[in-house]
Amino acid sequence: MDVSTAVEQRMSVRAFTDQQVELDVILEVLEKASRAPSGGNLQPWRVKVLHGDKMEEFRALMRQRLAGVRHPDGDRPEYSVYPPKLKEPYRSSRFEVGEEMYALLGISRDEKPKRLEWFAKNYQFFDAPAGLFCFVDHIMGPPQWADLGMFLQTIMLLFQEQGIDSCAQECWVTYPDTVEEFCNTPPEWMLFCGMAIGYKDQSHPTSQLRTKRLAPEDWLEVL
Repeated sequence: MDVSTAVEQRMSVRAFTDQQVELDVILEVLEKASRAPSGGNLQPWRVKVLHGDKMEEFRALMRQRLAGVRHPDGDRPEYSVYPPKLKEPYRSSRFEVGEEMYALLGISRDEKPKRLEWFAKNYQFFDAPAGLFCFVDHIMGPPQWADLGMFLQTIMLLFQEQGIDSCAQECWVTYPDTVEEFCNTPPEWMLFCGMAIGYKDQSHPTSQLRTKRLAPEDWLEVL
C-alpha cells in the first residue's frame, strides 16, 4: 500500500470486531512511527499500550467510572479539547460530523439518553482489542504537541498499511487521573490522548461515515 492510499483509506473507526491484533505488530508499528519528525529531535511522545488482559482490566475500571464511581482526585481535565466558543467554519464542521454520525445510528437530536449511551462507547475504546495512551511531559509546549500529532498520524498510517484500523481519542482527557494511575505514569507526564486499535466492523453503521473536507480554496492560497 502506498502512502496516498493509506491517507485516503484511514478513518476514525468507532466499531471494531473482536479479531485480535498481534502485540508484536503493534510494537513494530510504534517503533517505525518513532521516525516521525520532532523539533530538536526531542521525541516528546511517551506511550503505554493496552492489550489482552490489561485491556479488559482497564475496560472494567472504566465501567465503574461510567457508573459513577469517581477517582479520589476527581479526574480534572488538564486541557480543553475544543476552544470554548468555536467560531465559523469550525463550529459547523464539528456540528455536521456529529449529526452525520447520529443519523447513521438512527438517533435523533431529542434522544439525549441514546446519544449519551453511544458516546460512552468512547470509554470502552469502541470494543477495540487493543489501544494506547500517548503522554507528554508537562514542561512541553505547543511545538511539542504538534510533534505528537505528526507521531500519531504516522502510527495510524502505518497501521492502515497493515490493514489495521484505529481511532485517535482526545476524549480521554476527561479521565486523566484514572488513566495515569492505571498506567503507573510518573508525575511529570500528562495524558494527551488515547487511540483505539483493531479491525473495523464493516457491518456497523458508523463504518459508512466519510467525513467531509473543506475545498482547497477555503484554506489554501498560493502567494
